[in-house]
Amino acid sequence: MLANFLIGLREGLEATLVVSILIAYLVKTGRRDRLPPVFAGIGAAVALSLGIGAVLTFGSQSLSFKAQEGFGGTMSFIAVVFVTFMIFWMRKAARSMKGELQNAVDRAIAMGTGALVVTAFVAVAREGIETALFVWPAVQAAGSGWGPLAGVFLGLAVAVVIGYLLYRRAIAFNLGRFFTWTGAALVVVAGGVLAYGIAEYQEIGWLPGKESIAFDVSGVIAPDGFAAALLRGILNIHPTTSWFQAIAWLLYVVPVMIFFLRADDRPSPAAAKSPADAKTPADAKTPAEASTRP
Repeated sequence: MLANFLIGLREGLEATLVVSILIAYLVKTGRRDRLPPVFAGIGAAVALSLGIGAVLTFGSQSLSFKAQEGFGGTMSFIAVVFVTFMIFWMRKAARSMKGELQNAVDRAIAMGTGALVVTAFVAVAREGIETALFVWPAVQAAGSGWGPLAGVFLGLAVAVVIGYLLYRRAIAFNLGRFFTWTGAALVVVAGGVLAYGIAEYQEIGWLPGKESIAFDVSGVIAPDGFAAALLRGILNIHPTTSWFQAIAWLLYVVPVMIFFLRADDRPSPAAAKSPADAKTPADAKTPAEASTRP
């Protein structure tokens, strides 16, 4: 549940920050009449994200056992690639996000209401689709029951509250550091999702090594017990893990973690002096802008 809470918190806060930047910019620049198209775009993005999650959940249930295992494994690999890219992208783009969004809003307003709806939709849908694609295999890997899914929704709820408080300037914290540490934690979670995908492929014979076990602690940790659930919930690792899974986990987590923590996240000169920042009054700074410095 903890890993899924982290996913919901991290991805939810990204989406919440995008929404707060869009709304704050229009409010601060006296264009409240443009808020309804933004809300329409946000609503459509949320609906699309929920729709993708529903299709993944209910669509997979109608498949045969082999097809379900293959689908689960494939989605796990896709989610790992997608989330790895987004983790690095967010680390680079966090500081310039405000200026880029404001530029996009200015262009959309000049083009008309439809363009503003599309701008808000694309900005939020990017985060929502990422969340849906990563949450589904992460929940599957964590085990059955409502616990993993409850963790996701709890994380999303906390993210919405934090985003609202940031928007109202009720709290302030270092978002740059937050995204660094949660990104590092998600690298570990993604490693577990990768191992889960390999296990699904091994189960149906698409990958070898199912019987070659790296470690089996099921004699000490009951597979259906609390400790096993905790192990799956935090690291997405099963008490019985094959060598293929263990090696893949290490080959993913170790180099990705090193590159992520050493990534150069300094803003480019263009991002530091965006046209939108020049147009925005001094009092129009949002909590998202003020808190993204590491």
